[in-house]
Amino acid sequence: MASQNIFRSTIFCPCTIIAIISGLQFTFSFQSPTLLHCHSLRSSAISAAADADGISLDRRSVIATTSAAVLTSLSITDPADAISPVGIFSSARPRSSSKSGNSPTNRVIPTWKLDGGVEFPILALNTAGLSTEETLLAISYARNEGISHIDFHPGKERDGVANYLKESNAVDRESLFLNTKIRKPAPGTPPEDAAKLARDQIEEDLQVLGVKYVDMLMLRDTPDPQNIQAQWKVLEEALAAGKTRSLGIINYCPSGLETLMQTAKVTPALNYIMCHVGMTPDIQGLRTKNEKYGIRTFSYGQTGEPEPREALLNDPILRRIGEKHGKSTEEVALRWVLQNDLAASLRPSGNFGRCEGQECQVGLSRQVSCLDWELTKDEMAVLDGLRVDDVSPTPFSAYCPGSLVLKEGKWVPRGAPAVTPLATPTPKATAPATGKLAPTTPIMSAPVRAWPAMLAPVAQPKAARLFVTSFSSFFATPSDNRLAVMAPPAA
Repeated sequence: MASQNIFRSTIFCPCTIIAIISGLQFTFSFQSPTLLHCHSLRSSAISAAADADGISLDRRSVIATTSAAVLTSLSITDPADAISPVGIFSSARPRSSSKSGNSPTNRVIPTWKLDGGVEFPILALNTAGLSTEETLLAISYARNEGISHIDFHPGKERDGVANYLKESNAVDRESLFLNTKIRKPAPGTPPEDAAKLARDQIEEDLQVLGVKYVDMLMLRDTPDPQNIQAQWKVLEEALAAGKTRSLGIINYCPSGLETLMQTAKVTPALNYIMCHVGMTPDIQGLRTKNEKYGIRTFSYGQTGEPEPREALLNDPILRRIGEKHGKSTEEVALRWVLQNDLAASLRPSGNFGRCEGQECQVGLSRQVSCLDWELTKDEMAVLDGLRVDDVSPTPFSAYCPGSLVLKEGKWVPRGAPAVTPLATPTPKATAPATGKLAPTTPIMSAPVRAWPAMLAPVAQPKAARLFVTSFSSFFATPSDNRLAVMAPPAA
C-alpha cells in the first residue's frame, strides 16, 4: 500500500507531469535539426552557438534532465538508448567506462604482405597537421580501435609519436607500424645536397623517436628528376642498413614514376595518392601506372583534400546508399575505397588538422567500423560510375598536373583547372566525339553554408550541436571557389 502511494505521488504530482511532458517535448523537438547558419571563424563558432542557445536552452536542459531521472527510476527508459547523433565524425558518448573514455579493442586490421615479409596494415591514422598533443591523443584513440599504423610527418606530429612511445612504457615497438616522410628539397638544390638532406633526416627521425628503425620511409616528389633519383638511392641505403623495413612514394604521377624507376634498384612498395568516389576505381589511370611496376596504391582523401569535398558530403546517391545501410555518406565513401582493394589513411576528424575529444574518438571508431560491412555489387557499380573531373590524385605534388599550391594561406590550383561538380552518367546521356559519357545534372551547384549532411537528420544534444556549429563554420569559406579554400594541412 505504501509503495502504491509513493507511485501515485510520483506519477500524479503536477510538477512531475509537467517535467515529463516538457522533457518529451524537448527530446522529440530535436528529431529534425535546426539549420544553424554560422559564417564566423572556426575558432569563434562554439561561443556563437552558446550565445544563440542562451538561457532558454539551460532551462530546457534542466527540465529534460529531471524528466529523464523520473522515467529512469520507473524503468520506462534506458539511458543506453538515449538519442545520439550519427555521421562518421559526430560526437557521442564514450563507448566504455574506463578513465580515458575508451578501451582497447580486439579488432585486427587486415594487412598487405610487402617484400621482405613486411605486414602493412591497410588502415592508418593520418596525423597531418595535428599538434604534438593532438597527435598523442589521436594515437591513443587509434590504438583503442586496433589501428597500429601511424602515418606522420617530421616535426610536431613526429614529436607526438615520440611522446607516445616514451609515455607508453608497455608499448611493444614491434606492435606499431611507423610510417614517415622525407622532406622535399628546395627548388634548385643540387642532387648531392638533396641526398644529404634525406640522409640527415633519417638519422634525425630515429633519434627523436628513440627507435632503431621505422617501418616505412616515403619519398615526396620534386620538380628535379636528379633529386628524385638521388634521394631514392639514400632510402635504398637506409633499407639495406635496417633503418627502415620498407619504402614508398607520395603523390607520384606517371612522369615521376618513370623518373624514379629509371635508376631504382628497389621498387617502391606503394604510391600514396588521393582517391575518392568520382575518381573511378582506376584513379584516373594512375592505379594502372602503379601496377605496371608492381606498386600498390595507398589512399588518402576519401572525402576529398585539402578539405572534405562538399559534392561528396551532399551527394544524394551516397546518401541513399548510406540510409539503406544505416551509414553516413563519409562511411559509404570510405567503404567504396576499401572495397576497391585500396589501403586508406584516415583523418581522425572532419575538422582536418585537428583532434579534439569525442569528435576525434568517435570519428576514428566509425571509420574503422567500415571493415564490418559491405556495399552490394549494384551499389559498387553505381559508385564506380560516378565521375568528377576537377581533381588530381596527386594534389600535393610539387609539379604534377592539377596539383595545388599554398598561396596566402589558401590552397589554389597551379594551373587553375575548370571546376565542375560531381556528376553521374546515365544510359540516356549521349557520347561526344571523345568517347566519354556526357555528364548529367550537377549534384551540387553551391558550397554548403549550414549543417553538413553527415550530421543530419538525427537529434543533437547541446555538446553535439556546438560541435556541428564548429564543423559548419569549417565549410563556410570566404570564397565560392571550392578549390580556393582556407588551407588545412596537406595529407
